[in-house]
Amino acid sequence: MCDNHKIDRRSMLKMLTVAGLGGVAGTVSAGPGIGAMMPGKGWVKSAGDSCQGDGTPLQFIPKTAPDNEPLNGELEKYPHCPYCGMNRTMWNHSRHLVQYDDGLVDGTCSIHCLAISLSLNLDRGPKAIYAADFAAADKVKPMVEVSKATYLVGSGLKGTMTANSKMAFASADAAKAAQSEHGGELGSFDDALTAAYLGMAKDTMMIRKRRAEKVKMMQKKMKMKMKHDAS
Repeated sequence: MCDNHKIDRRSMLKMLTVAGLGGVAGTVSAGPGIGAMMPGKGWVKSAGDSCQGDGTPLQFIPKTAPDNEPLNGELEKYPHCPYCGMNRTMWNHSRHLVQYDDGLVDGTCSIHCLAISLSLNLDRGPKAIYAADFAAADKVKPMVEVSKATYLVGSGLKGTMTANSKMAFASADAAKAAQSEHGGELGSFDDALTAAYLGMAKDTMMIRKRRAEKVKMMQKKMKMKMKHDAS
């Protein structure tokens, strides 16, 4: 998708017709070119444009220019996760960022989406990877190199894009304190990344179910509005 645009009300009504508004029950489907549900944006449709590299691994390369100072104004430069659309400032406590060896940068909402980035960019080596320090008192958590972080995996802390929480701590002592309160296992970035890959199938099914429920809710609201406008 080269360019994303919000669907106007007329397009939304067409989408609801394609999706089977007459029978909201059952699986939610969308016609070709409809797009996807993006958090904070609603339905985003494909512009139908062709991008260089479509159908090859090139389509997954971040579309930003090389960035030699990725942490400088990071949230302004990379405000949304490119894989799920989530606002990285809102989810700053779990956000990650990878700078590849060619200078291109992917800013994600979580280690779940970082795992996706690393999978899609197999021929590009990570130059540096950063994670938010969950224990920091700052409103927007500062970043720490993952090689220096301690991860708490499988604790009672709420995970982002996963049911199996994986939070990074700049201080090993802070991670141990969180473990004593919330449980879980302490480990390295590699341990947390491995857990992210192992849980990918289950987490993906969970995310799809939640988004399908949101689509059904949106369809129901639109159906009620259409009835109200017609009366």
